[in-house]
Amino acid sequence: MDIVSKQSPVVIALGRRILRRMPRMQVYLPDDLYMQVKERGLPASELLQEAVRAELRRQELSDQADAYLADLVSEVGEPSAAELAQAEAIVRRIREHQSRQAG
Repeated sequence: MDIVSKQSPVVIALGRRILRRMPRMQVYLPDDLYMQVKERGLPASELLQEAVRAELRRQELSDQADAYLADLVSEVGEPSAAELAQAEAIVRRIREHQSRQAG
């Protein structure tokens, strides 16, 4: 009996043996990236899976941060011009400190 699921991965049961096949997707790379992947013998599928997972996680965290900020603004209101200027000054000092430490 063969079972083909509409969800990924596709599962096919053949007696006692189960074969899992992930859906395929065609991806286009610029020539230079393609050549570097081939020359180095890199596992392109695994690299792309990791990159997609990382991007999805980044977007999820960004969405959560946006929701948190929206809740915060609704709770305490928008920052004033003076508060924004003070925050920008703090950020500037932190960046200057970091660049001194790095350089």
